[in-house]
Amino acid sequence: MERSNEVAEVCLLAGKIMLQSGAETYRVEDTMMRMAASFGMTHSHSYVTPTGIIFSMDGAGPTKLIRIVERSTDLQKVAMVNDISRQISSGQLSLEAAYERLKKLERQHLAYPFWAQVAAAAVASGCFVIMFQGKWNDFLPALISGGIGFCGLDYVHRLVKIRFFAEFFASFLAGIVAVLLVSLGLGTNLDKIIIGSVMPLVPGVLITNAVRDLMAGHLVAGLSKGAEAFLTAFAIGTGIAVILTIY
Repeated sequence: MERSNEVAEVCLLAGKIMLQSGAETYRVEDTMMRMAASFGMTHSHSYVTPTGIIFSMDGAGPTKLIRIVERSTDLQKVAMVNDISRQISSGQLSLEAAYERLKKLERQHLAYPFWAQVAAAAVASGCFVIMFQGKWNDFLPALISGGIGFCGLDYVHRLVKIRFFAEFFASFLAGIVAVLLVSLGLGTNLDKIIIGSVMPLVPGVLITNAVRDLMAGHLVAGLSKGAEAFLTAFAIGTGIAVILTIY
């Protein structure tokens, strides 16, 4: 019974890290069951939603539940958990060693520095303008508005813990900057600049995961992620609509 509880703790910790880092729900369930089977618990059951994990093993300990509150996108952590799972399956990691590595991974902050994220968002915004057949003199305005909008997203997300408000404010801020820059003569195609500047805010990974979960038969997770992606896109569009209405 004690070992089964330890196995459940390791599996739940791995699932928690993956789900918080943006993994698909079917991938989380599959990883948890493979890890449990590698430790001799062949009859395990996991039920994963975007906000929680339920895990149990037949005749071996109580059913356990973990609540997921914060979610982000950190695919490096997902890959590292998968690597730990493969090492467990091949017998290279013991139960205790796997737990220690997972605890260490949970504490690690592997995201790029904030300045690098802003720079990447800014450059991506400018490149999207060119991709959507904008002119080269629109590259700099999109770069500036996209970078400022991404800064606003991070700042509001830390300040106000309300879903979708940060995306609304970020798109609103990016739209204001784009309008001001075009008014100053630094760009010509306002629509292309706005499109490019809000592209880093679009929930691309969330949309992809929603489709993949639906294709894997996880209807609850797929629909909930799809609804979250829709509301995020709606918040972005609302912010831009307010600016264009005023402009």
